[in-house]
Amino acid sequence: MKESPVDIIPNLRCWNSMKLTPTGMTLWNLLKISSSILAVELTGSSTVSFDGKDIDLSAPWRRASMLELILEQTGHVISLETPIDELRALCEQYDIEVQSSYGPGKLILELYEKTVEPNLWNPCFVTEYPKEVSPLSRDHRDKDGLTERFEGIIAGREILNGFSELVDSEEQMERFKDQLEKGQSGDEEAMGVDTDYIRALEFGLPPTGGIGIGIDRLVMMLADVQTIRDVVLFPTLRPEQ
Repeated sequence: MKESPVDIIPNLRCWNSMKLTPTGMTLWNLLKISSSILAVELTGSSTVSFDGKDIDLSAPWRRASMLELILEQTGHVISLETPIDELRALCEQYDIEVQSSYGPGKLILELYEKTVEPNLWNPCFVTEYPKEVSPLSRDHRDKDGLTERFEGIIAGREILNGFSELVDSEEQMERFKDQLEKGQSGDEEAMGVDTDYIRALEFGLPPTGGIGIGIDRLVMMLADVQTIRDVVLFPTLRPEQ
């Protein structure tokens, strides 16, 4: 999800949860239960109103892969095997600016963020993110090029990001190096090399999954306010000069 300066604020305050488990997917239920309880406690109902529309937070929440949702919204069947020229042409069709360094996974993510994410109103877990844009996530156990990563989307906004952790230090270093190259090629969202994290992984990490929830975005939705600054206790102030 591409963020405005105001939307970036919630990234500074998140509820993070880690669980020693073979997959982070088992954490889905944690968010479903927590969000529903919050809604009931604050509003008396698991259905809340935001921006003039109702959001039903009760279970079950929808779950769909990124590629399935792109097909649903655009009518185009694409995959990581789709010729890159076709993916670029499709991005151009939707007025998406892309860079020469973007691979298939990044192009698919750009398509998703432009055509799908803004249209997801009721809660939806979007699964199977491309490996190219998920450098910290474990490989999908059944599908090459994808990962065991998911995001929770409500009212067209990312509320959480979760995944099974990549615990192989050598593979993680290779992914960091790939991210560094992408960053040097102009990808502003690419990561650098975190040597401290690599050193920690070398000591050993059991199968682990985790989620990070944007508390401010969640409160914004439950309080039915349109500006995140209205729910931040100590917002960042503009410089006087």
